[in-house]
Amino acid sequence: MPNKQHTVALVQARMSSSRLPGKVLKEINGKPMIARVVERTRLAKSVDYVAVATTTDAADDAVEAWCRESQTACYRGSMFDVLDRFYQAARLYAADIVVRVTADCPVIDPGVIDETVAAFHAQGADFAANRLPPPWGRTYPIGLDTEVCLFSALERAWKEAREAHEREHVMPYLYDTPGRFKIYQLNTTPDYGSLRWTVDTPEDLDFIRRVFEYLPDKENFSWLDVLAVTQAHPELNAINAEIKHKVFNDVDARMTH
Repeated sequence: MPNKQHTVALVQARMSSSRLPGKVLKEINGKPMIARVVERTRLAKSVDYVAVATTTDAADDAVEAWCRESQTACYRGSMFDVLDRFYQAARLYAADIVVRVTADCPVIDPGVIDETVAAFHAQGADFAANRLPPPWGRTYPIGLDTEVCLFSALERAWKEAREAHEREHVMPYLYDTPGRFKIYQLNTTPDYGSLRWTVDTPEDLDFIRRVFEYLPDKENFSWLDVLAVTQAHPELNAINAEIKHKVFNDVDARMTH
C-alpha cells in the first residue's frame, strides 16, 4: 500500500473584506467567526491538517495573533494573488490533497467536506467541489463551499494562470476551461443553492447570529440543522435575501493598482 496522501485544509482569511471589514474576527455566539470555521473544518475526518492562509497586510496581524493564541498554523502571503498564497501554503504544509474553505463560512459542515473529498477520490478527479460560482449552478447553500484539488493541479494552475480573477479566486483555472482538468461537482436534492449562509455583509452577519440563537447545539450541528432553523423561522431568510453573490470573475478593484 502506498503512503496515505496528506490532506491539508487551508482556511482563506483576511481582515480587509470590501463589504464587511474585520469580518473574520466578528463574534458569533461567543467565538470569532474564524474560530468556528477552523474548529468545524478540523472535525472533518478526511482532513489531516488545518491551517489558515492570510496575508502580509498589517491588518492581518490580528489574524496571525488569533492563530498563535489558538495554536493554529498560519501562513501569510500575497493579499491579491491568492493562488500564490494558497500554493505556497500547500507546499509549506506538504499537501498532496488541498481542501479550500473560506473564513466567512461559520456553518461549514465537516460532513459535507468529507463527502466532497470522498467524491474527489471516487471520481479520480483533479478538482472537486460542492459548488461552482455563477454562471455555473449550485445546489448546496452558499456558505458550505468546499473545493478539493490535487496539489499537482494547484501547482499547474499556479504556474499557468494569468487572468486576474484566476489569481484572486484560486481555483477558477481548474474549472473555467472544459477539458483542462478532470472536475466533478457534488450536488444535493432538492436544490438549496439560493440560500445564503455566508458572511460578507452586515446583513449576513445578523442572519448567522440569529440562526445560532436558534440552534439547539451551537458546536455540533450539521447543515440540515441550519436548514431546519431557517424553515422553522422563514423570516430569517429575508434578512440577507437581497445580497448579490459575487461571480467567479469578479476582481477586487484594489488588485489592479
